[in-house]
Amino acid sequence: MRIVRLSEAPSLPLWQRPVTLLFLMAMAMPVAFATWSSLLNNFVIEVADFDGSDIGWLHTVREVPGFFAVGVIALILVVREQVLGLVALALLGVATALTAQFPSLGGILTITMLSSIGFHYFETVNQSLQLQWIDRERAPQVLGWILAAGSAATLVAYVLIVLTWESFDLSYSFVYWLSGGATALIAVFAFFAYPQFESPDPQFKTLILRRRYWLYYALQFMSGARRQIFVVFAGFMMVERFGFEVHQVTALFLINLVANMVLAPVFGRVVAVFGERAALLFEYGGLVVVFLAYGGVYWFGWGVVLASALYVVDHLFFALRLAMQTYFQKIADPSDIAPTAAVAFTINHIAAVFLPAALGYLWLVTPGGVFLLAAGIAGGSFALGLLVPRHPAPGNETIFARRGLPAPAE
Repeated sequence: MRIVRLSEAPSLPLWQRPVTLLFLMAMAMPVAFATWSSLLNNFVIEVADFDGSDIGWLHTVREVPGFFAVGVIALILVVREQVLGLVALALLGVATALTAQFPSLGGILTITMLSSIGFHYFETVNQSLQLQWIDRERAPQVLGWILAAGSAATLVAYVLIVLTWESFDLSYSFVYWLSGGATALIAVFAFFAYPQFESPDPQFKTLILRRRYWLYYALQFMSGARRQIFVVFAGFMMVERFGFEVHQVTALFLINLVANMVLAPVFGRVVAVFGERAALLFEYGGLVVVFLAYGGVYWFGWGVVLASALYVVDHLFFALRLAMQTYFQKIADPSDIAPTAAVAFTINHIAAVFLPAALGYLWLVTPGGVFLLAAGIAGGSFALGLLVPRHPAPGNETIFARRGLPAPAE
């Protein structure tokens, strides 16, 4: 397979350039993953009779491969990052296609584990390639457009589900086969159609933990804990408490996607203008309010309209996660990006391994308490966000650096 240096990429046709491949992968992944997510709560409740504890265990199993994303470091010793990312994307597609063939707790957990390996290893490599292939000056804007492209692909999938699910009496099996198969085929096409792009900065292929990245690690940990509560329980609430059907859940996702398509590029511009610190504080402060309001839905009987609005707003805040990526890009040694992406993904999933299952039991007792805990986690993230400097750079990783304190030794 042909190897092309990034400096030579502008001579390639536009469709074969590295950024185009990033856009293609960003659009392929959600076709399988977003479809799986939109059908999941109805599928497990209607077919496998899941309760809150079961869904908690499902998501705990789903996040175990994320905890072991550090294994990417070992794999890139023998496989190029680009190849590994496409193989993982194909695995996600194939496992998604097979989901409805195992309609039991054990079967769903097993196929979920396989699809999760594909998803998490793809995401680890994809984030690394984005930071290696996109110039720092353009990163916030380009990442915003990549998020919008992924949202556009998901939008197509959601529109098709909303328009055809009831009209054509579709089955879970058919939709999973179609969406997963499409993702797998795109991965195979990208493997053969694109050259291998050589980064100008060779990546370290050993486990790297640097003390000067400690704030980035802490933000990743809190992000993972916070994200789990939303991913696991926000959608589950809409089905269990308000009786949402597949097309209604998908319509809610559809609203999220349209908003993300419009706002993700705007968020990229906001990060570029106002900086990572302001963007992260806005995200974390907003999430405190959102999670407290989720609790109010249970404690005070607030209705479905508010719950739906909160779901959309909650989802929008996650688009600002690009600020954490560009923060790391600005403070990192370019050779650290691949191994640190793997380490950060593992840190992000530490809470994910135990939190969904543990909170599944709490959900059975007090669903509002789950969201109160999430508000506390968002508050902790806000406190950490205050330590991000206005102008991150190597040697200026936290606000302590500008106070004249020495950078920690590696």
